[in-house]
Amino acid sequence: MNIQLSGHHVDITDGIREAVDSRFKKIQNHYPDLGDLSMALTVERHAQAVEVTTQFKGAKVAVHAESQDLYAAIADSAKKLDAALAKRKGTTQSHRHEKPELMTEEPESLKD
Repeated sequence: MNIQLSGHHVDITDGIREAVDSRFKKIQNHYPDLGDLSMALTVERHAQAVEVTTQFKGAKVAVHAESQDLYAAIADSAKKLDAALAKRKGTTQSHRHEKPELMTEEPESLKD
């Protein structure tokens, strides 16, 4: 999994990169077929925000987390992305089986 970091009003330091790598390592283990992650870090006066987007099983998955601490926002975005990917994985697996056919005629045992 390739993580592309970009910063708005923030420089990407080694500490930020290590925090991102450690938080998203679990997601990489759970979803090995996950492609690239695009992560945008934004620092404003009273809030730090993290936005993560990726493609998974043919659909775009995006999460947004905001906190007063950048590292807390990174941790929240990792949790939200894990939940969003689990939901997407569940929806693709729920359509694997065919629906049962409805019976149009009554069975012989119920006619009496």
